[in-house]
Amino acid sequence: MASEVKAVAKYMRISPQKLRSVANEIRGKELRNALAILKFSPKKASFLLEKVVKSAASNAENNSSLNKDALYISEIYVGEGPTLKRFKPRAMGRADLVLKRTSHVTVVVAEKEV
Repeated sequence: MASEVKAVAKYMRISPQKLRSVANEIRGKELRNALAILKFSPKKASFLLEKVVKSAASNAENNSSLNKDALYISEIYVGEGPTLKRFKPRAMGRADLVLKRTSHVTVVVAEKEV
């Protein structure tokens, strides 16, 4: 695949584990099918991934002059971003640590060879 275009979203406020479950569903699919899966999935992760996939498709169409109908998701991976650490008060003056995880998402789309 000679022509690959990517889009990256950083510091997304959702855990990587939740994003990966949705990302695995669309890996390797055609762009049209992947967007349909994301649109009708009830998870928050699907809404966030849809934005990144659309961004990668727009980058391919506008910056690299690729045919939008021939695109497919060649790679999609989710990395762990920085974790925000918060404290939650508990009984008897104690505190619990609350980890608010963030994610970095990279989507690579490529044009299918016909």
